[in-house]
Amino acid sequence: MSRVIHVFRNPDRFIVGTVGEPGDRAFYLQAVQEGRLISVLLEKQQVQVLAERIIALLEEVHRRFGAELPDDDPIVEDLEPLAVPVDEEFRVGTMGLGWDADASCVVVELLAVTEGEVDESVVLDDTDEGPDSVRVFLSAEQARDFAARAELVISAGRLPCPLCNEPLDPEGHVCVRTNGYRRGVGIAPSAGEPSQD
Repeated sequence: MSRVIHVFRNPDRFIVGTVGEPGDRAFYLQAVQEGRLISVLLEKQQVQVLAERIIALLEEVHRRFGAELPDDDPIVEDLEPLAVPVDEEFRVGTMGLGWDADASCVVVELLAVTEGEVDESVVLDDTDEGPDSVRVFLSAEQARDFAARAELVISAGRLPCPLCNEPLDPEGHVCVRTNGYRRGVGIAPSAGEPSQD
């Protein structure tokens, strides 16, 4: 069976969002164009890498080709949640990123997880063999907006412990800096009760 490549040349929306509670969130990328919706599942680290690489790509394109860059400090206008239903098309394995000089846009390709290694020649290519993928073409402004929203979504997780910087669960956590005492979240000891710090 030949691969399926979902192409979004002028998406109405390309965002990252989550489903679930902090500490147990599933990360999704969604592309929407003219009523067509695709959602793919990926790891938080993949979202972070993609956002960082998009910013680096925009800066490189500006440096090498003089392409206009959108504002460095964008205001994220699309704060709406993921469109529902969130039906996972596939889990992302390999990601590709490029610059289409003819269209002056960023090209993001998300390829499905496969059991074997992915041949690099299938990334950003229309070959019939290879994993299914989602290919999205973004203006520089759309790409910058995607990266800015991704940073907000990533940082909206669990708060870090002020002592060890590890994520805090709602029940607290065993902090290495307190010799194993369990730290609560914002719970102060009662009068006459010994502190666990």
